[in-house]
Amino acid sequence: MKEISSAADQSIILENRRKLTITGMTDVDSFDERTICLYTQLGELTVQGSSLHIDSMSIETGDMTISGEIRSLIYGDEQRRHPLSAIGRLFR
Repeated sequence: MKEISSAADQSIILENRRKLTITGMTDVDSFDERTICLYTQLGELTVQGSSLHIDSMSIETGDMTISGEIRSLIYGDEQRRHPLSAIGRLFR
């Protein structure tokens, strides 16, 4: 079994399917009010729902807060880690 170091810590807290707090975020690939595609220290993560809004985000600390009607969290490839996108560079 593959062991993950403590440097790759990530947590996700979903409150009442309306507020999502993520730590360990490294970049945001794309977002609109129905889908937010982002990268964490453990790989890709897609948040789907409606009326989604990024309330706060810090590339430096890796923290992100999303509000809206959250319907699904989809994990992607753990090995695929995307370099900073234009959005990530803006919030640096």
